[in-house]
Amino acid sequence: MLPKTGISSGGNGADAAAIYAAAIASALKAELGGTHQAVKTIMRWTGAGERTVTNWMAGEHGPSGPYLAQLVHHSDAALDAFLTLAGRDQLIISVSVRQVRTELLAALDALDRIAPPGEPSDRH
Repeated sequence: MLPKTGISSGGNGADAAAIYAAAIASALKAELGGTHQAVKTIMRWTGAGERTVTNWMAGEHGPSGPYLAQLVHHSDAALDAFLTLAGRDQLIISVSVRQVRTELLAALDALDRIAPPGEPSDRH
């Protein structure tokens, strides 16, 4: 019995591979755009060659495991696409909440450096 995932077990592996490649390509283009600069950015993130990254961006092939790990490390859009394909899109919310919490804590730290807690405010 196969675990329930976002990619249907019906059909052939080529269909699943095409869906995967298209989802990753769409996510990367949405986040970085379709420019050569986007290709260079992904090359830096993953260590993959230009032709490989160009194929990912075109949706012709999807990244293999180690490359995918590097992509989702750097790209929230790639992580969201991967979680959706895996049928685990409910985790996207927890990742987003964690990110917002981290950003809020950083903002509070910055505010504390400007006006430490306990100091009177300008409100009357």
